[in-house]
Amino acid sequence: MTIQERAGGITTPAGFRVAGVSAGIKASGAPDLALIVPDRPASGAALFTTNQVQAAPVTVSREHLTKSGGRVAGVLVNSGCANACTGTSGLAVARASAGRLASALGCPSEQILVASTGVIGVGLQLDAVEAGIGRAMGALARDGHPAARAIMTTDLGPKEAAAHVETADGAFSVGGMAKGAGMIEPMLATMLAFVTTDVSVESPVLARALNEAVASTFNAITVDGECSTNDTVVALASGSSGVTVTESRNYPALVHGLTAVCRTLALMIVRGGEGATKLVSITVTGADSVANARRVAKTIANSPLVKTAVHGGDPNWGRLVAAAGRSGVPFAIDRAVVRVGPVVLFKDGQPYDEAAPRAADYLRGTDIDIEINVGAGGSGEATVWTCDLSAEYVRINGEYRT
Repeated sequence: MTIQERAGGITTPAGFRVAGVSAGIKASGAPDLALIVPDRPASGAALFTTNQVQAAPVTVSREHLTKSGGRVAGVLVNSGCANACTGTSGLAVARASAGRLASALGCPSEQILVASTGVIGVGLQLDAVEAGIGRAMGALARDGHPAARAIMTTDLGPKEAAAHVETADGAFSVGGMAKGAGMIEPMLATMLAFVTTDVSVESPVLARALNEAVASTFNAITVDGECSTNDTVVALASGSSGVTVTESRNYPALVHGLTAVCRTLALMIVRGGEGATKLVSITVTGADSVANARRVAKTIANSPLVKTAVHGGDPNWGRLVAAAGRSGVPFAIDRAVVRVGPVVLFKDGQPYDEAAPRAADYLRGTDIDIEINVGAGGSGEATVWTCDLSAEYVRINGEYRT
């Protein structure tokens, strides 16, 4: 098995057409509605936010996946309005939107998934969605770029990725697109992400593979520690490549392909985080379990003190140690090691302050690696990616609704 990341996106795998258009949901007139349509109903799987406040499209898509047995004939995505906290009217709009696309495609409503992103508490206008569906149906094509643009909100640019996988049974592709820049700490998913592949695979197997891929990618990033009401990641498999995946055949290849694309998209989300100037990887080693290593890494990654220190180029190892120590997992300060890039700043209970100037020079870069051994003597290791916290993040979110 070999995997090569390639230029491309959601239509790199065979068997999919997409569109991105302006439906008038955004007052600016920017693209705000996207369709993903397999050539024939595809195997589907999805993960959704674990926030107890869940948007109408999340509720509807969960229902539809269950009713259809994981068969998906189309995905309807809008930006500019989250359709969250909109009560029964929001649910009615989400269901009616799915019904309109189902009519256009000639399939049952339960084979349609819907996703929304934007401002919470604002009603989604069904007439705008209907007009957008009509426009998008006429624009369906193998060019995924317009769709990647149509799902953006505060993103600086579209996020697309693809990979080519060679197996003993032949080759297949994985592609995807995502959006997200703020309100990011995924818990089973990310802001919005859509991944396609042209393998033939049953929905339960695809769901298992998606879970594995998300665990070390979308579930290992954070911009601001916030879990959205709309978080959704969808995977679709068209079967067009002729490569079959089962629990016992080509399954690792599918997981690796999904992981490669999801990781690229996840890092794009962090690198393009609201106000971000640096991509920061936090690697924790020496923990008594992988789960505890990830818990420490997320605690550090979500610390405003750590994130502002990185933004300011301050090699403040004390903030790193303090965050690790409050994470609630075993931590032995006398055996801990803190590295910023190649520079050891703390080891065996002692600071190496003479190394601070070299660490400060390193922090002037845009790709920052931080490693902490928590000294618990275990083999648990995990990496979480985050970004720095700048005044621009405060400005963007202070003005978000105004």
